[in-house]
Amino acid sequence: MNTTFSCVGCGKCCKDHYVPLTLSEARMWAADGGQVIVLVEAFLDNGLGLPVQQREHAERRSAPVRSGVSKAFVAITFAAYNVGPCRNLDDDNLCRIYERRPLVCRIYPMEINPHIPLNTAVKECPPESWETGPELIVGNNLVDQELVQLIQRSRQADRDDIQTKDAICALLGIRTTALKGDGFTAYLPDMAEFARIIDELTGQTLPEWNSEWQFHVSGEDIAGQLLAAGAQVATDGPANYAFISLRAA
Repeated sequence: MNTTFSCVGCGKCCKDHYVPLTLSEARMWAADGGQVIVLVEAFLDNGLGLPVQQREHAERRSAPVRSGVSKAFVAITFAAYNVGPCRNLDDDNLCRIYERRPLVCRIYPMEINPHIPLNTAVKECPPESWETGPELIVGNNLVDQELVQLIQRSRQADRDDIQTKDAICALLGIRTTALKGDGFTAYLPDMAEFARIIDELTGQTLPEWNSEWQFHVSGEDIAGQLLAAGAQVATDGPANYAFISLRAA
């Protein structure tokens, strides 16, 4: 079944969404006075927390780290923190920074993760968005080649930025992650400090961080699996972060 799409300008995709940013976009967001949220998840080298078929993509966008005596891979997302309308959305639902809007905004409604297919049912776009307009997907293939290139750019930025993101997190004191699939740890850093650290690390050869992380999990069953694998599990409650559980209640 083919999919068509035409933006109707409803502005729903610009409200109450955390927009993933590349490192350079996160710095721009800070310069514009915006808030960035840091979302962290990880999986163990033994595969705990990750479906086998997703490993190659997940590993390429993650930093290899240690947790206790275990090897883990941590994925760090810097995202625009939008509660309510995006700070760049005007009264007419138009973007004030349209010419320099983030990659993810340019790619919408497509997904970045190759393991997540476009599902129109879960998008907030009104039905008429999918009833007219140019063909977006024919068969299983994305036909807009500009979008294909933007998606590749976004994935490559994830790979290129991850070591620097890990270093930024270390300097911010962010060392607790969630297990992939179980949740995220979420941090709201001081933006002046965040920008200063990015500027400090820009253009530098990063040292060997010997990065060490611990896990915050939703239940004792998952904690037991991590501990059995030799990973370190947080014992204290959150001090500088929130835990966002993905586990069904």
